[in-house]
Amino acid sequence: MHELSIALSVVELATEQAREAGASRVEAVHLRVGALSGVVSDALRFAFDVACRDTPLAGARLVIEEVPIAVFCPKCRAERTLRAARLRCPVCGTPTPELVRGTELELTVLEVDDNAPAYR
Repeated sequence: MHELSIALSVVELATEQAREAGASRVEAVHLRVGALSGVVSDALRFAFDVACRDTPLAGARLVIEEVPIAVFCPKCRAERTLRAARLRCPVCGTPTPELVRGTELELTVLEVDDNAPAYR
């Protein structure tokens, strides 16, 4: 389950970022996860809870924004959101090799409690 190694990396990064920002306690970690990222969100949530144990992030929530696949259609000259990984424009059927979104795995926000004791 590669989600555990991803969760461990997210916890490490979030702890580092919180410490650098002088944050007291992380309440929630927000991630953007693309449909083509290869990450199973439910497995990542479970792995995150395991990865947070005995760390400064223990008890933090993981908030995942699911990012759909989006492509740029060269014929329509427009961005199109796909429902499946079939890389064709859903409007005109043209093959659309130019991915715009869908492969993300990004830490976007840390929600913190500034009233808690600071990390050491």
